[in-house]
Amino acid sequence: MKKSSPWVAVTVLLCLSVAAVVVQAEDPYLFFEWKVTFGTISPFGVPQQAILINGKLPGPRINATSNNNVVVNVFNELDEPLLFQWNGIQHRKNSWQDGMPGTNCPIMPGTNFTYHFQVKDQIGTYFYFPSTGMLRAAGGYGPLTIHSRPLIPVPFDWPADEFHIFLSDWYNKGHKGLKKLLTEGRSIARPNGITINAKHGSVGDKLEPIATMEKGKTYRFRVCNVGLRTSINFRFQGHSMKLVELEGSHVVQNDYDSMDMHVGHCLAVLVTADQEPKDYYLVATSRFFKETYSSVALISYAGGKGVPPASELPPPPPEGIPGIAWSMNQFRSFRWNLTASAARPNPQGSYHYGQIEITRTIKLVASKSHEGDKVRYAINGVSHVDPETPLKLAEYFQVPEKVFKYDIMKDNPPEDLTKVTVAPNVVNATHRNFVEIIFENHEKTIQSYHINGYSFFAVAIEPGKWSPEKRKNYNLVDAVYRFNIQVYPNSWAAVMTTLDNAGMWNVRSQMWERFYLGQQFYFSVLSPARSLKDEYNIPDNYTLCGIVKGLPKPAPYTI
Repeated sequence: MKKSSPWVAVTVLLCLSVAAVVVQAEDPYLFFEWKVTFGTISPFGVPQQAILINGKLPGPRINATSNNNVVVNVFNELDEPLLFQWNGIQHRKNSWQDGMPGTNCPIMPGTNFTYHFQVKDQIGTYFYFPSTGMLRAAGGYGPLTIHSRPLIPVPFDWPADEFHIFLSDWYNKGHKGLKKLLTEGRSIARPNGITINAKHGSVGDKLEPIATMEKGKTYRFRVCNVGLRTSINFRFQGHSMKLVELEGSHVVQNDYDSMDMHVGHCLAVLVTADQEPKDYYLVATSRFFKETYSSVALISYAGGKGVPPASELPPPPPEGIPGIAWSMNQFRSFRWNLTASAARPNPQGSYHYGQIEITRTIKLVASKSHEGDKVRYAINGVSHVDPETPLKLAEYFQVPEKVFKYDIMKDNPPEDLTKVTVAPNVVNATHRNFVEIIFENHEKTIQSYHINGYSFFAVAIEPGKWSPEKRKNYNLVDAVYRFNIQVYPNSWAAVMTTLDNAGMWNVRSQMWERFYLGQQFYFSVLSPARSLKDEYNIPDNYTLCGIVKGLPKPAPYTI
C-alpha cells in the first residue's frame, strides 16, 4: 500500500480546518414543529373553541439569541386557513416571512408551511399570533424572546428566572360567533372579561401559581397584551416593578406601581422578592370602559404560605378622563436608555434621529362608515380588503395592475371621511426615506397601531389635533424605539422612522375588529437596485396562489 505524502496530509487537514470554520461561521438554528389544533377552554364557565399549539395555550416559547435562525414548521389542523404573524419582529429584507394575508398565501387546512427567518438586534419581548380572519380571538398566541449575545452586556443584572404574562380580553361567543357579528354589520362590543395566560381568576379562587420566587432574588416578567380591543392595567400586589425593556429597546429604569398595556404592546419589568414570603396576586384590570373587568393570578414565594385577604389588593388606577391623563403621563415617562448597548456594537443612543431631515409627512385619520347593513373601518377614506393574490406576490411577479392600484390613499385625510373606498390599500414608499407619521384619533375610544417590518421613534402623544407647530413639543433626543403606539381619544401621536427595510409591510390597527373591517394598509418599499443587499429572493418553499400560481418566477435578485 502506497503511503500518502505528508503534503497531502497537510492539505487534507487544511481543507478540514477551512470546512470547520465555514460550518462554525453560520449562525445557530432553532427548529420547531407546531401542530395547530382546536381545543376547548372555559375561562368564564362557557366552553369555547381555542387554538392550541402542540396542545397548549399559550403556545411554545421561541427562545432566541440575536442572529439565530428560527425555523418553524406549522401543520394546520384547523378547519380554516391559517397564518402566523411575528408581532414586532422586523424580518430584515424578508417580508416573505411576515405572515400577513398581504404577503403570504394561507396555510390551508390539512397542509403545512415552514417559516424561516433570522432574528437580528431586537433584544426584547415579542409574541406570535394567528393573523387570518378572527382567529386571534381564539388564542394561538405564545412567547417569542430575543436575548443578547454573551459578549453584549445588558443594563441590569441577569435575573434569577423569567416568566411570560399574556393579558387578554375574552369573548364567550368565540371567533366564529364574532366573525358572524361583524359580517352582519354589528360590533363585537365589550368582552366577557379579562384573562391572564388564558385563564380567569377571582380573589379567593384556588389558583395554581404562574410564577414562584425566592426571597431576596429578582425576576423578569415579560408582559404582552394579546387581546382584541381592551387596554389593561396590571400590577403586583405589594411589589413595585422596574421597567427595563419596551418593545425591543432598553429604557431608563423607572419604578412603577402599575402599568397600562395597550392592545398588541409588550414590555419587560424586574420584580424583586423583597416582601414577606407568602402568596401575592398579579392583578389585571380593564381600562377606559365604564364597566370594569378584572382578573387575578397567583405569584408565590418558595416556602411561603397563605393568600392575602382581598382587602390588601392594590386600588385600581384612575378611571375616566383623569385615567387617560394618568396613562398619557406614563407614556411620557418612558425614555430610551442612551447608554445601553444593543446587539450591534454601538449604544442605542448613537442613532441621532432628531437631526435627520423629514422627507415625507403622512397624517392618518381613522373613520367608520355604514353601507346598508355593512360596516367598514377606514384610514384616510380607504378601507382595505385582501385580494385573492397576496399583494407581495402580485408585485414580485410584476402583475400588480391585475390585483391593486398604488396610492389610492393619500398622505392627508380627505375633508369628508364619511365616503369610503373599499379596495386593497397599498402606499408607495421610497426606500430609505425618513418619514413622519401622525396618527390622529377623532373618536371617543382609544386606538392602537402597529407597523410591520420597522420600529419607530414614538416622539409625542398629545390631546387635540396635530399641526406642524406641534413639532416643537417632540422628544427628539431619547424617545423610545418601538413598534406599537396608542392614540388616546381625541388625541394624536407622532412617530418617526427610516423606511430602510425593503418589502411589503402591513400598517394596522391592533384593535382586531377594526383591522378585520379594513383599518389597515401596506407600505410597498421596493429595492431600486433589485439587489440582495436590500431584499431576499422568494423562498424555494413559498406557496403560490391566485393569479401567479403556475407563472414562471421572475429573474432572482443578485448582489
